[in-house]
Order: sequence, then structure tokens, then C-alpha cells
Amino acid sequence: MLHNIRILLATVFFIAITLLFLDFSGTVQPWLGWMAKLQFLPSVLALNIISVVVVLALTLLIGRLYCSVICPLGVMQDVFAWIGKWSLFRKNKKTKFANKYSHSKPKTWLRLSVLALMVVMLVAGFNAGFMLIAPYSAYGRIVSAALQPIYIGINNMLATWAEGADSYAFYHVEPHNNPMALCIVAGVSALILFIIAFRNGRTYCNTICPVGTVLGYVSKYSWFKMRVDENKCIKCGLCMKNCKTSCINVQKGEAVTMDYTRCVDCGNCENVCPKGAISFSKVKSKKPEIESPKTEENMTRRSFIGVVGLAAAAVNAQEKTTDGGFAAIEDKQIPKRRTPLTPPGSISARNLQQKCTSCQLCISNCPNGVLRPNTSLEGFLQPVMEYEKGYCRPECTRCSNVCPAGAILPITVEEKTAIQIGHAVWVKKNCIPLRDGKTCGNCASKCPSGAIQMVPIDKSYKMNEDGKWVDAEGKPINEREILRIPVVDSEICIGCGACENLCPARPFSAIYVEGHEVHREI
Repeated sequence: MLHNIRILLATVFFIAITLLFLDFSGTVQPWLGWMAKLQFLPSVLALNIISVVVVLALTLLIGRLYCSVICPLGVMQDVFAWIGKWSLFRKNKKTKFANKYSHSKPKTWLRLSVLALMVVMLVAGFNAGFMLIAPYSAYGRIVSAALQPIYIGINNMLATWAEGADSYAFYHVEPHNNPMALCIVAGVSALILFIIAFRNGRTYCNTICPVGTVLGYVSKYSWFKMRVDENKCIKCGLCMKNCKTSCINVQKGEAVTMDYTRCVDCGNCENVCPKGAISFSKVKSKKPEIESPKTEENMTRRSFIGVVGLAAAAVNAQEKTTDGGFAAIEDKQIPKRRTPLTPPGSISARNLQQKCTSCQLCISNCPNGVLRPNTSLEGFLQPVMEYEKGYCRPECTRCSNVCPAGAILPITVEEKTAIQIGHAVWVKKNCIPLRDGKTCGNCASKCPSGAIQMVPIDKSYKMNEDGKWVDAEGKPINEREILRIPVVDSEICIGCGACENLCPARPFSAIYVEGHEVHREI
């Protein structure tokens, strides 16, 4: 029963969390966003006490069901392990169950070393190191790099079909230009996980994953556990050979032992036991029949202190014809910014670097094509803003709503319009009125905060009492023929990038946004 329930719940969580990364319309997030907020490590970084308490309480009650059901990377490893088990079963069809695994001693030194290193990096604010092994973030990068382009491609095919059928059920979406760095990191992670899980099941969860280590030692004291009835057990070893965490030890003449710090309550042992000797039940007040190896006792106490230490340490797309009717003969190029742009709600570049786990959820959900992974060493694969394909629309707060780690805090539309993430800078040599002698004004007409005004190039032009333009001699001038250039009021500019994105100058805009290290409210 436990085995079947676990598979059902794991399938639901796995599909739902995957949809969170794939969905670009924002329809899934209001319904399923809580699943991302329930992920343990992002909850610790965000100081989401409710989520942390829920996960720890769940673990104390029924063990590491979080790792088997809620964690998407754990479920993905189960899929890889099932592929390996199925391939073995195909080779040996005579056996009812494919005997693939065996008992192995716990790698306690490795688990605690990784956990200690994780705590040090959290305290030091060096997220670029631990984000590579953070389970939820690793899964997010794999989905963003591998599955999202396929998902968007299928959507665009359906949009083409719907367009021919005069239907608006689908619409075309610009594919994300994932940098090579993201693809390499995601590809290597997926390959390593596949090899490990294909051969040895949940080895990653019980040797490398810091979340697995923390919850593993908490589950040592869980109320419900997998228990063996020694009176029914015939020491056949099927439970050991089908345990994907290698935590069951069956020796003839000795009691069956189980390392509860590694057990993920998958129910495989209960499912394969021919005598029904294994059950998931409440631990009796007396000494349990199934107990962890004695060598783990002292290490467990020190590891539980590590749990407390970990919690304390964490104290789109625009058309190629731009607005105004100017033909974009060549694509826009990204300007070199001295200070990168970080999303509204991130407070500062430092706050983003300390809390962001590079899960790519905000990037996947950005409807304007503004966010993309940072390829520099500082803030590696964390979100950074660029405006060559779109701009940060003042009415959109999607990234702040989906972030589970507190790197981008939730903000309202009203709050966003008052947050200055940067300011516009005018580049004289690129401006069309000066370069080509043609009137423009796109930047001023599209600025949502009214921070840009157009002034005549010829300073002798003035407006008379009747509100009409005249030259130095007082002769009237056709207003449409007056060449004007933009003037930016940096005090009210919010850095949304509308001016940069909609500027018709190519390849570089005549106006671009320079980021601020610390955001300010205007």
C-alpha cells in the first residue's frame, strides 16, 4: 500500500513542479506555486519558517517521504533507477523481481563533510558553489535547458495550426536563448545523476545531497518507520536486493538491520517481501526491532547539531519591427553595463547572490524575455536582466511571485513602479536625430514613468506665449521638423528598459539602462 501511494503522490508532485518550470503563461503558478515554496533548501534561504517546520514535522512523523515524493530530483532518480532495473529484468525474465542492489556501508564522513561545506558557503554567501548540488535547483536547470525548448516548440507548432484555423487557443512564444554555460551544467548534472541512479539508485541522495543528509538524521527519530517482523522473515534477502538506498542488511543468523538515516520510505522492501514481514508502522516504546548500525550513533548526534547549524546559517519577445515603424535591419546588441541589472524585489545584487540558488524558475516564468542566466563567475547562472528582446513591464510581478528562496521578494504592482533598479543613460553618437537627421522620440513616448523629455537640438528654438515654436528671430517653425534629443531625469527613472528596447537605433541603442548595486525607492 505504501509503495503504491508513494508512487501516486510522487507522480503528482513531479509533473506539477515540472509544469512550474515549463509554463510561460502564468496559469499554473497560482495553483501549484506552493509546491516550489515547500522545497526545503529554498525555504531555509527564504527563512520560510512555516515550510521548514512542515517538512521537519513530516520527517519526524513518517521519515524521509519528502525525498521520495516532494523533491523532484529524487523522483527523477527513481525514474533513472527504474530504467536500470527494467533493463536488468529484461535480461533475466525468470525472476519475478530484478535483483539489482546490495547493502553498503554508509559514507558518513562524506555526507557530513558536504553538509559542513554547505553551511560554510551559506554563511560566507558563496552560493555559486552549493547551488551546483542543491537538488531542487539542479532539477530546475535540467528542465529549463532540456525540456522547456521542446515545450515551447510544441506550443509554437500548435499556435501555427490554431492561426490557420482562426483560433486563439495558442500563441507564438519566443524561445529562450539558453547560454552554453547553463546547457553544460545541466547536461553534466543529468548525465552524472543518470549513471549513478541507473546503477546504484539513491546514492546521490545519501552521499552528496545536503538536504538528504539533514532529513536523514532527523528521520532517525521518526515515529513511523519500516519494521521487520523477525518471526515472519525468512532471510531471503529480496528486500535488500531491491532497496534503492542500500540501507537494509540481511545476514543469515542475524536480525535484519536498517539504516533509517538513508531510508526514504519508498516501500520497495514491503512490496517485494514474499512473507509480508515488512510493514510501515509506529515504532514501539521498547527497543525497535530494526535499528541503525551502532557505528552511526555518535555521528548522528553530531549530525543533528549540523541540522540546527544549517537553519541558523541561512539566518518577451518584441517583433523585428519596433514601435514607431522603424525597420530593424539587424538585431540589437546587448550593451556593456558596468553594473548588472537585477530584478525588482531582489533589493540588491548582494542579496540576490546570497540567496539565489540558480533554479531558473524566475527565468522560465518571465513573460517578457528579460531575465536570463548570468554567465559571469560572480552570480553564476543567477538571473540578470537584458533588454534586447523585451523590457520589464511595470505591471508584471511574475518573478517576485515565483521565487521560493527569497532572492526576489514578493512585490505589488504599485511597489514595483516605485523601485529604481537602474537609470537610463543617453549615448549621443547612436541617437537617430543626430546621426541620421531624422525625428524620433520613441524613448520619451514609451517611457512609463515620464522620465524622458525631448528637447530641441537647436537651443535657440523657443516656445512663444501662444504655445508655438519660433526661432531666434521669432519666426514660426513647423513643430514636426524640429529635431529633438532625449533628456533623462534619473531621479524618477525606474530602469524598466522600455527606452532601450524600443529605441530604433541599431545595432546598439542610443539609450540604455545602467544597473544599481542597491535598489532604491523613488
